[in-house]
Amino acid sequence: MDSLYKMIEYGIYSAAILLILVGLYGALTKKSLIKIVIGLSIVDAGIHLLLVSIGYLKGGTAPIFSPGYEDKADIMVDPIPQALVLTAIVIGFAVTAVALSLVIRLYRHHDTLQIDDIKNLKW
Repeated sequence: MDSLYKMIEYGIYSAAILLILVGLYGALTKKSLIKIVIGLSIVDAGIHLLLVSIGYLKGGTAPIFSPGYEDKADIMVDPIPQALVLTAIVIGFAVTAVALSLVIRLYRHHDTLQIDDIKNLKW
């Protein structure tokens, strides 16, 4: 049973790293601004998954101190990574919304979403 847990744990770590790498690939190799923003959003999701999976404790309990849990304080899950990831999700959503609004503004001004076409324009 312990080996199954390790396999699942490594699977989650692998999925998080794969999401980060796929997002980086999309953000670094694509020329469309929409695809770059989507790639950065995928990187964000991969980092969130990695942080939550690192903060997990096998057999851990909720960090609620009540009578009878004084001796089980060492198996309580740390709530700080979960709270940080929840905050990071909200911030990531806001950053993505602002980035997409800037992309829309660039499209209205330049009539293109390709980075090469925008870089070659003169002022």
